[in-house]
Amino acid sequence: MEASALAAVDEAAIARLLLELLAVPSVTGSAAESEVQHILARHLKRMDLDVDLWSMNLPELRDHPRFPGSEAPRTEAWGLVGGTVPQDDGPTLILQGHVDVVPPGDLARWEGDPFRPRVTGDVVHARGACDMKAGVVAILAALAAIREAGARLRGRVSAHFVVSEEDGGLGAFGTLQRGHTGDACVITEPTSGAVMTANAGALTFRIDVPGQATHGSTRYAGVSAIDAYLPIHRALARLEARRNVGADPLMSEYPIPYPLSVGTVHSGDWASSVPDLLVAEGRLGVRLGEDPAHARTELETCVAEACAADPWLRSHPATVTWPGGQFASGRLPAGHPLAAQITDAHTDVTGGPRPPERGAPYGSDLRLYSGAGIPTLQYGPGDVRLAHGPQEQVRVSDIATVTRTLVLATLRTVGTK
Repeated sequence: MEASALAAVDEAAIARLLLELLAVPSVTGSAAESEVQHILARHLKRMDLDVDLWSMNLPELRDHPRFPGSEAPRTEAWGLVGGTVPQDDGPTLILQGHVDVVPPGDLARWEGDPFRPRVTGDVVHARGACDMKAGVVAILAALAAIREAGARLRGRVSAHFVVSEEDGGLGAFGTLQRGHTGDACVITEPTSGAVMTANAGALTFRIDVPGQATHGSTRYAGVSAIDAYLPIHRALARLEARRNVGADPLMSEYPIPYPLSVGTVHSGDWASSVPDLLVAEGRLGVRLGEDPAHARTELETCVAEACAADPWLRSHPATVTWPGGQFASGRLPAGHPLAAQITDAHTDVTGGPRPPERGAPYGSDLRLYSGAGIPTLQYGPGDVRLAHGPQEQVRVSDIATVTRTLVLATLRTVGTK
């Protein structure tokens, strides 16, 4: 059965499906994000799977005490789950991928339209190529190969395709709240062939720094919010250094396992005025196993101490708030067989060395599934270093390797009759 299913993996079909999905500009929160869910639903139905496609109740999810946060404005969100019908009482394996992509950024840096896939030999270039429509395609291709081989599965394989991963995880949260669960989960995020058994977290923060406005010609009579922010920025750099001492061994290969990064700084509304407000927004890395509340407290304390040491900020302190995505860390339980099952399957497919086990320095849906009691890891095609940039790309051969690994791991995990 394994040989038949591996032989049924169709690389040409993988390439065609990838190009189809990449042509849909499913930016987080856009109408195209919903469009791609309906496209995927049609593919799942053609495989005679049990399909659940539903419009999520956004007000109800946002009011939930464990809502993971979001950043992109949206008026709708669609959930999509497609599962096989079990032939016995075997376990349920979830294969999960997100369909949303980040905006393309400066179009001048792209070679062509970021949503018109460009093929160079085995390589496909486009926004979302590796993050993570390649992983979504691998899931569909694995299900198609298992079906083509005529496998009768003891347990159930359940494909979860979710929206809103990039800005917090609303889609995964809503899918779990609907009752779609399982015994283990593989998320096909880009891992460059590694098995990612842990994720650091990431918390979006905002710091409002006050100044005192005056005419630019009498700047000495005011206080620039830009100047007031500088000691806070230096304090944040020191905080990052402290938080990265003694990182978990799974994170040891990264120069900075838990980065603290300021992504946007906005200040002033007139060139000849001293700005009276600066707003800095960024992300705070959460250590493996760390309570996000502890991480938030450390940053808030850091900002408060910087203010207390500054003559202006002492009486006009900056304020810290936490808008947007709030990603806790997550981890596969030590010794869980899922890691060995994926590792063994990858090794059998490639005939090469066993893939390394690592932790990921970014937040993902892993923490939502593991937080729901579902042992979860990440393994998928593509190099995450190319994600979110104008050189985003993936190799079709890498998707095929992941597809074959998922085929073997699924048959061995769920079992056949």
